[in-house]
Amino acid sequence: MSQAAYCLRRAALLLNERVWVENADTAKGRAEHENVHNQRIERRGEQIKLYEYAVFSSILRLSGKCDCIEAVKALDGCNIPAVDFPVRLYPIEYKHGSVREETEYEIQLCAQAMCLEEMYHTDISEGAIFYLSSHRRLQVIFTDTLRRQVIDTAQALWVVRDTLSVPRPQESAKCKRCSLNSYCMPDASSSAKVYCLRLAKEAKGGDEL
Repeated sequence: MSQAAYCLRRAALLLNERVWVENADTAKGRAEHENVHNQRIERRGEQIKLYEYAVFSSILRLSGKCDCIEAVKALDGCNIPAVDFPVRLYPIEYKHGSVREETEYEIQLCAQAMCLEEMYHTDISEGAIFYLSSHRRLQVIFTDTLRRQVIDTAQALWVVRDTLSVPRPQESAKCKRCSLNSYCMPDASSSAKVYCLRLAKEAKGGDEL
């Protein structure tokens, strides 16, 4: 989900063409996640932590795993298979690097919350992104605007998947750090256009001579 929110073309290359290229950023993120990605349950009194918890949504047509869900006993909470008392759910997504606001991460986290809401008929108002390098949390409120972004992103992703299409590149600053840059070639279309214009100008100049 975060891939589609970051760049729909990148998501299409990953999903439809099975393209993956590692770089320093992706390698660091993968290494830091290895310590997190173990499915397990940790319980301390009335607080439970669920790691690598599978979630899904029939409405959004999404499925995936939450890095971590904090479940705290609450009388107005929901019932989940892991415990025998009602809990309030608080999803947490782990990311590498320092604390920073990234819309695609917030969309990913909100999508997980919406999946949990559908699965357990509950309401989840907020969650957090935990940055492993700095050991700090960034609180994320699941606003109506953010929820709309989740729906729009999911729909765009499924259009790409259903049609097996790959959107045209839209070059931006984030392309420079993308691990798929050399495969995607975001500047190819503009370069080709400039090249063709130059050829046309040269041809026109030749005719005038």
